[in-house]
Amino acid sequence: MENITVNIDILKLEGLKVTPQSSIPAFILLLLIYVFIMVSNVGLVVLISMERSLHQPMYLLFCNMSINDVFGATVIIPRLLSDVFIPITDRYINYIDCVVQAFCAHVYAGTTHTVLMIMAFDRYVAICNPMRYATIMTNRMVVNLSLSAWGVAFLQVVILIGLSVRLSRCRWIVFNPFCDNASLFKLSCESVIINNIYGLTYTVILLSSSLGSVTLTYLRIAMVCLSSRNNVLNSRALQTCATHLSLYVIMFVSGAIIIFLHRFPDLSDYRKLASIMFHVVPPALNPIIYGLQIKIVRQKIFIMFSRNATIMREVK
Repeated sequence: MENITVNIDILKLEGLKVTPQSSIPAFILLLLIYVFIMVSNVGLVVLISMERSLHQPMYLLFCNMSINDVFGATVIIPRLLSDVFIPITDRYINYIDCVVQAFCAHVYAGTTHTVLMIMAFDRYVAICNPMRYATIMTNRMVVNLSLSAWGVAFLQVVILIGLSVRLSRCRWIVFNPFCDNASLFKLSCESVIINNIYGLTYTVILLSSSLGSVTLTYLRIAMVCLSSRNNVLNSRALQTCATHLSLYVIMFVSGAIIIFLHRFPDLSDYRKLASIMFHVVPPALNPIIYGLQIKIVRQKIFIMFSRNATIMREVK
């Protein structure tokens, strides 16, 4: 089977490895996390879109993050939930569905980096060039930045997945909780040196540009804050930058753990768990950090809940 090229449309998917005893707790936990991710992120987007006072570049750019978090969680979690109660030996996925899932998973990962990069640019302009902030960060600029964040990730992943789809397949088992690019090209017995070269180049460029731009941005912001004697300005800058930096650190650490564990084949089960966490932890924590850290967002959430509570009392 290993040396024969075949056209396999149905693949066996490892999925989430849980014992029969832990399948129910795992299902309930994942379901609750998914519901929370959907409600919190969609709620933030709705709040920002409805409140005119929040129609500012910083919050509008964050909507990209919430939408991407919903997208990333939806790509992975529902499939894991549907397979929890199915024995590992009976979990199957159509090849086309596997390709779509891999494509979406990588778009989510790439867009996470690019969105945080444009959010860093917004903070840089706001703090380092406040007098020109309104003229630079126009509605058109916000739209262009958002489109570029999604467009760059989309085009890079099209090439990444396209290189794997072109290969013939001689295997049919995906040894991963969900489909990704590595899962696709490992199904082939052909040479995958081009896939490895492009994949490594793509990863290096994405991580270096992301880390480099954010590092340089915050070094510049730190220099401006240190040279400024305006305590109010420094306090606001620290608050908004701390929020953005927290989101970046969570995302970067989650991704770095996966890359690090790839170096240790004996820890493959931990790597698989970490890959799931990448689609669970950041989407769950991002709205909490943003909703609780930014004062105006926190106030709007409190007002909204207070208003709903008042309406409920009047109805009763």
